Amino acid sequence: MAKEYKSFAEFYPFYLAEHSNQTCRRLHFIGSFLVIVVLCYALFSGRLSFLFLLPLIGYGFAWVGHFVFEKNRPATFQYPLYSLAGDWVMFKDMLTGKIRF
Repeated sequence: MAKEYKSFAEFYPFYLAEHSNQTCRRLHFIGSFLVIVVLCYALFSGRLSFLFLLPLIGYGFAWVGHFVFEKNRPATFQYPLYSLAGDWVMFKDMLTGKIRF
């Protein structure tokens, strides 16, 4: 049974521990960055059909990181909303240098 977290602040240290492998973190970062690029392209070009790629890109890069490099099961399966928030907070933390890229 999955642990029940009462807040994102309580969940985030667990999330970071599940992303201790540098290659896994880098793949998350690349996937998140590409999500932003494709989202902007779809919105500014009017080609909204590209929006279907967003979950494929975001989760694709992340899950390769987990299954191939981290050797664990993505937190998305147990904590989908906290995990999604964790992806973006970790992206910001890597972008600002708080977490090593």
